[in-house]
Amino acid sequence: MAKSKKPKFDVAASITNELIEIIDRGVLPWRKPWQVGSSAVPLRHGGEPYQGINNFLLTMRTMVAGYTSPYWMTLRQANELDAKIIKGSKSSVVVYYGTAERDRNEDASEADTNDPKSIPFMKSYRVFNADQIEGLDARFHPAPPDVLDYPERAPIPHMQAFFEAIGATVSFSGREACYVPTLDKIYMPPIELFEDPRNFYAVWGHELGHWTKPRHRLNRSYGDARFGNTAYAREEIVAELCTVFLGQKLGFSAHTLELNAAYLDNWIRVLRSDKRAIFKHAADAQKACDYLIAASEAGQGAEAA
Repeated sequence: MAKSKKPKFDVAASITNELIEIIDRGVLPWRKPWQVGSSAVPLRHGGEPYQGINNFLLTMRTMVAGYTSPYWMTLRQANELDAKIIKGSKSSVVVYYGTAERDRNEDASEADTNDPKSIPFMKSYRVFNADQIEGLDARFHPAPPDVLDYPERAPIPHMQAFFEAIGATVSFSGREACYVPTLDKIYMPPIELFEDPRNFYAVWGHELGHWTKPRHRLNRSYGDARFGNTAYAREEIVAELCTVFLGQKLGFSAHTLELNAAYLDNWIRVLRSDKRAIFKHAADAQKACDYLIAASEAGQGAEAA
């Protein structure tokens, strides 16, 4: 009797299901205040920061597992450093993207209209945190920085300078935060209403994530977004992840004025309907974060000139 083939590993489904299980618990780990070692961003063994979906995934896993090192590496990389994976350690899946040349005999009608000679692909590999590895050099276990204490309800200079330099039109009034596309304007509660000023900047960052959406900026659209529908939920995920990435740079955790069952249900609905959604939205969030960083640097450069 022929042996049945082992089902091919579905990386998109695996990662999406992992995320759904975490959200079903009702707590988003990436919203917790955190700083791991000397870096707020997960790092490859050579020190290069992860971006996009891998940044988000490893940040989330760091929080869930309580790792204290920002460094991650493959089994082979650990072996090359004469280190060993601690017995019983569970690896984490990450992904990488690339392109492969198409078979020249392939039906031309199926070819990519933008590049008929290549096709994009996504593959996965497994990594371990440095806390799961014995025999590593001390540099893989950097000491965490001192915890900074900020005055309550008062601006934080480097964060304030960053956001102001972006140049978005913002009105600090009322008690709600939102971006109004028809006015291309952000409305924010004043900082005095936030006991922790870092939450003020996290909310501001979330709305700036939405601010990057229009055609004259990043031209991002998931359809006609109305409160509660799928297009709205997808855009909210992008703004959330953009805030995670901004917070890693500036020193705050993702935060919105409202986090309830409906908010979490939006995530679940999108993820269950499309196993590749989180990959797309993490990439869009990274683009939004990069756009805001570039805009701020340009604004601060103009002020200094």
